[in-house]
Amino acid sequence: SALHTLRLVRRGYSSKFTTFETQASYGLGLNIGADLASRPFSGMSHEAILEGLADGLKGAPSQVPFETLQQAFVQAQEMMKKEEAAANPPPPEEDAFLKANGARDGVTTTASGLQYEVLTQGSGATPGPDYMVKVHYEGKTTDGIMFDSSYKMGMAIEFPLQKVIKGWQEALCMMPCGSKWRLWVPHHLGYGDRAIGETVKPYSTLVFEVELLETWDEE
Repeated sequence: SALHTLRLVRRGYSSKFTTFETQASYGLGLNIGADLASRPFSGMSHEAILEGLADGLKGAPSQVPFETLQQAFVQAQEMMKKEEAAANPPPPEEDAFLKANGARDGVTTTASGLQYEVLTQGSGATPGPDYMVKVHYEGKTTDGIMFDSSYKMGMAIEFPLQKVIKGWQEALCMMPCGSKWRLWVPHHLGYGDRAIGETVKPYSTLVFEVELLETWDEE
């Protein structure tokens, strides 16, 4: 109605989207944009994003070969990990621990700063970033104090991979089912400046043993 439109303008809202179809469509675009803005990387092109959205909505063929897109996604993800690590330098004591730990035989350090050691290498499927996983795990501080354990609870746990800390997301996407890895998760890939209970202090590096039992795509 004219009165409804007048109220929208007075509040600073646009009067362009007056039907539920246009409002829902605008909301979809707003959500996509907000999601992309929450995960930026240097050089991210708004113009290219809009062209890609337009082509996808029209059902037009891709302007870039699929293999090239896949390579670009990998490069962008690596860049994001490096930028996040640079923006979240570890406290001096954490930095010293991670440098010493990373120099040990069998320990691999990724671009994000995650460190892992393969205890058992499985041969099953590897989770995708949107997959469900079933794991057994044990979490300790760097001085050996246990703060969580599915073994102690007597049952493995299932969860969507997107719902756990970034260090777990990165590691589990590299682990075939049947694998058991030891992880050293720096604070910026873990709980950051938050304390978890009385044991996990802010800016803590945490040590996990994670055993990947099953994985599946919910879709």
